[in-house]
Amino acid sequence: MGIFSKFSKEKKETLDKGLEKTKTSIFSKLSKAVAGKSRVDDDVLDRLEETLVSSDVGVETTLKIIERLQSRAAKDKYIGTGELNKLLKDEIVQLLQENNADDNEEFSIPAGIHPYVIMVVGVNGVGKTTTIGKLAYNFRKAGKTVLLGAADTFRAAAIDQLKIWAQRADVPIIAQNMGSDPASVAYDTVKSALAKDTDVVIIDTAGRLHNKVSLMNELSKIRNVMQKLIPDAPHEVLLILDASTGQNAIEQARQFTAATEVNAIALTKLDGTAKGGVVIGISDQFKIPVKYIGIGERMEDLQLFNRIEFIDSLFT
Repeated sequence: MGIFSKFSKEKKETLDKGLEKTKTSIFSKLSKAVAGKSRVDDDVLDRLEETLVSSDVGVETTLKIIERLQSRAAKDKYIGTGELNKLLKDEIVQLLQENNADDNEEFSIPAGIHPYVIMVVGVNGVGKTTTIGKLAYNFRKAGKTVLLGAADTFRAAAIDQLKIWAQRADVPIIAQNMGSDPASVAYDTVKSALAKDTDVVIIDTAGRLHNKVSLMNELSKIRNVMQKLIPDAPHEVLLILDASTGQNAIEQARQFTAATEVNAIALTKLDGTAKGGVVIGISDQFKIPVKYIGIGERMEDLQLFNRIEFIDSLFT
């Protein structure tokens, strides 16, 4: 097992600190929901429903959780409000378990895939470039060779920023001038990775959502040129979402999943928001694994998402 093979005390403390604003907000609302009540009844569940929706868990996911609690309350006859936190925690963990792949333990790639190609998508401003840099750093620290591809060629700043992050992560980058064909950059990156026997390729793409058709066409073109070299590339289409935008992040997920075959999600900026409940809603609604969470500015503050540790931290 690698250096990321267990959830260390340091990582746990970082997670707890990163979720502090969300935790404070949720517990404040939960306290009001059970105020003056000794048992979980319909009134408490109604208040709890309002609490979860206002914590950006989302209406659809909230209703699932409330239904589960109602069934439990009907079965157990009497549930004290003191038990509500534990019951809520258990039901959310179970819900995430049903809708996500197994928890990741380390920054690794599947056996037999070489290079492992990740295509990163998401709108501008969500922390896409930062996340790519942190991903590259953590893969390198885990003993993998990494190559970045600057295929967001519509903004000179995007190319320059990725070059800076490549230097910070100490990994090479393939880049062309602003206005170059993004698919050409992706092709050159994968070709170079094959020639150099690189383990992981991370391709940045333009963060535009104003025209879903053009977005779909662009991402399809990038995918097609990469498949000339590696038939099943990209192996991972990673959607970056800003957790601090709450329900807007859910809408972005809806649009990007309609435009391309997203199979992994990273949620950034959890440390700066009280809207961390959006992780639960996105995990449930899209049936796509949340793979990474960003909970700070440091390179190490991009963590692999572990649903049990996440919910445990949220409800501790």
